[in-house]
Order: sequence, then structure tokens, then C-alpha cells
Amino acid sequence: MGVLHRHASNLIGGAFADPPGGVRRTRENPSRTREILGDAPQSGASEVDAAVAAASAALGGWRALAGPARGRHLQAAADALGASANELADLVAAEVGKPVAEARGEVARGVALLRYYAAETERSQGESLRHPDGRSLFFTRRVPLGVVALITPWNFPVAIPLWKGAPALAFGNAVVWKPAQWASLVAHRLSEILAAALPPGVWNTVLGSGSAAGTALAAHPGIAGLSFTGSEVLGRRMAAELAGRGVKFQGELGGKNPAIVLADADLDRAAEIVCSGAFRFAGQKCTATSRVIVEAPVLEAFTERIADRARSLRPLPADSPDCYIGPVVSASQAEAIAAAIALGRSAGARLVAGGPDAAAPDGYFVAPTVFDRVEPDAALAQEEIFGPVLAVQAARDPAEAVRLANRTRYGLSAALFTRSLDRALAYLDGIEAGMVRVNAETAGVDYMAPFGGMKASSSHSREQGRAAVEFYTEVQTVTISPSR
Repeated sequence: MGVLHRHASNLIGGAFADPPGGVRRTRENPSRTREILGDAPQSGASEVDAAVAAASAALGGWRALAGPARGRHLQAAADALGASANELADLVAAEVGKPVAEARGEVARGVALLRYYAAETERSQGESLRHPDGRSLFFTRRVPLGVVALITPWNFPVAIPLWKGAPALAFGNAVVWKPAQWASLVAHRLSEILAAALPPGVWNTVLGSGSAAGTALAAHPGIAGLSFTGSEVLGRRMAAELAGRGVKFQGELGGKNPAIVLADADLDRAAEIVCSGAFRFAGQKCTATSRVIVEAPVLEAFTERIADRARSLRPLPADSPDCYIGPVVSASQAEAIAAAIALGRSAGARLVAGGPDAAAPDGYFVAPTVFDRVEPDAALAQEEIFGPVLAVQAARDPAEAVRLANRTRYGLSAALFTRSLDRALAYLDGIEAGMVRVNAETAGVDYMAPFGGMKASSSHSREQGRAAVEFYTEVQTVTISPSR
């Protein structure tokens, strides 16, 4: 892959620098754990202070630019990202274990996001109103929040920062970004690309732990908004703290996404799609399929199909062109998945494929795992595992299938497999999920469409598409009356 040892640094005010003290954390390749890829700093409150100050200093000039001028900077960033696409995709595969073909798709999506929001800078943001006096000019306009903080996970280290950051920039905000530590090298390279296309201080990156740098950023009095993707527990805590300070919060907090397979479905096609949603990138997506609810007449036949498919899928190093699954990101993640599998077995679910014994000694590999006879309230059916583990549940009929799908605190994404339009429409009316599919997998959503969930999955705002303007701006209502 040609990935060399990299020394990652913070980007603050247009310059790359390390915090004093020299404490750094190494980054290993989860496909080959003896391969050290680079190292990154452990930043804290002082670096966050400097980054917020730099963003605040740059905000006035960036906000004052006409929208199309900001759009030209975003187009330049898209051009630079596209020129570095293969290099960055290789780095994504090396650092977080994403199959290289998927990593290339993610970088392409990052380019598309930058271009989409560059075009959004040309769009009018507001509306003209009729004033009751018939003489005054009366309209609304959207104004930027100010300095916005982004805290992002490791599993989409290019796309998620850009689906948050591109609209933030397009609508006139300045950014301070705290990426996940497990994607520090990718974050440094992405920051280099953005820094070359943007005015200094408009985009700032602080590398370090969530407990130090992340906590300091969320608590900083200089931020006007925070967009967060991560754990439900941490997101709820942030939401409460920020609400008390009047700071706008957006959170995407996890899922336990169901696929419903009805008796009239094309079982072979459904099995292929469900396994893709469950096992690609080792199930490390918040939209991954983690439950499949099967109508009783086809339960045995469908379970056999997905178990056979799971047994045929062999985890490979992420840089292999044939990689479908790849490793999980870390030893702690592999251990957590093994614990979830052990808990499932002890709770009485039947293991029909995979399990923890298939892990290879030189990487964090977990075989695709399928359980059936999973009770509705079991941990396998309720808790997000973030690994290649699929729980099979039985339903007597379509109505019970929807009830089981909704029997969780999450509501991010859901899928239904059927040939019946009537059943598809009934499912749309009954399912509790922010993103709903028919005959398609739960994972992924196009960048021009709103992304977000219901219930505990989300703060109920939406990311991506035109919906992003609602978070990154505030509405200002203007009345201009005649002077006499």
C-alpha cells in the first residue's frame, strides 16, 4: 500500500504544531498489528483554547465572504481531495481496517460532499414575506452560528467529518474538529488537504483523547454549536450540558437496525443484501444490519442461506483487493465483540455460524457470526455490538415483525424485503426509524438526502442534504420600514 510512518500534528490557525511535552500515541495497522503506521499527539485544554481562538479570529472574514466565494474554496478542497484519493484511501484501509474498495468509495463521497455544499452556497437561504402594513420590506435570512465544534468517530474518517464540516463552512461558520484517536493519521492528512484550500483558521484540528481534548472542546465557552457522532451515553451527557449553556447540539448516537424478511421475499437476494449490511467492514457502521426478523414460513430456509453465506466469508487484510470484511479496529473492540458473542451463547441463543475462535493471530479479525433463537429482550437483540454479529428473530406475521423491529430504544435505519406493495406501505406507516428501505440494506444513505434517526438514535436533527442548513444557521427575521 505504500503507507509510510506518519507523524500527525494539530492544525491550528493554518499551522501544524505539536503540543508541548511530546506525549504521543502510536497507531498500528489492525490488519497487521506488528506494523506501526505512525503517531499522534495527546492534546488537551490548552490546544483546544488555541484552536477556538484561531477559529474565532478567522470567523469574521470567512463569514463576510459572499457565498459563491466560499463555494470556490470548497471546490478547491474537492479538487485537492480528488487528487489525493488513492493515497488517502490506502491510509484509511491501513489505519481503521476499512476494505480498500470501500475506502475509495468513502473518499469519493467526501469529494462529492464538498462539491454539493459548494453548490449550496449559490442557493438563497431565506424567504420573502408580505408585511401587514403593505409597505415594509419583510424577509428572513439564515446567518451562521459562529464557531462550531465537530467530534467524529473512526469508522468513516473522511465522510463524516466532511458531511458535518462542508455545510458548516458553506454556511459561513468556522470549525474546530476533534477526530477519534483511532483515525488520527487520516485526520492529519485530511487536514493538510483542507488547509491548502481554505483561509488560515477556518478549519482547525485538535488530536487527542475524548476524555481530554473532546471534553475540553464540548465545554468550551467559545463554541456556538457541537455536532457529535458517537456513543449514546456520551451524546446524552453532552446534550444535557450544552442545553444548560444554550449551545446548539446535534447528535447521531447509534442503532440496532432491523431487516424484516417476509415470506414472499426473494430469499436469495435478501440474504445477499442482509449479509452485506451486517458483515461488510466487519459490521462497524451505525447503520449496519444487526437484527433480521424473519416471517415463520421461511425462517429455516432464510437462516440457512445467511449462515451459509457467513461461513463462506473469510476476513482478509484491508488492503487486499478481495477484502469484504477486514479486521475490527482494535484489540478492545475485538474483546468487546467476543464478550457479546459469549453473552449471547450463555443467554440461550443458538450459534449457527462464526464465533470468536476464527480470529487470526496477526490482526483483529472476527468471523461473521450468526445467532438464531434470539429472544426479543436479549442483549443480542437490544445492544449495539458494532461488529459482524447478526441476530435472527422469528415473527408469526408482518405485523409482529414490525412490532419486534420497533422493540428497541433505537430507531436509526430499517429495511423490509417483500414483493408486496401493500405490505411495503403498511411497513412505512408502522416502522419507527429515521431511514427506511424496501428491498435494500440498512447501511448507508446518499449525501444529498437527510441522515438521522428516531428515538435514542438521534437528537432528532438531520445531517447531509439541504437539511444541514437547519443546524449550522439561525433564522433572522428582518423588517425594513419606510423612514417616513
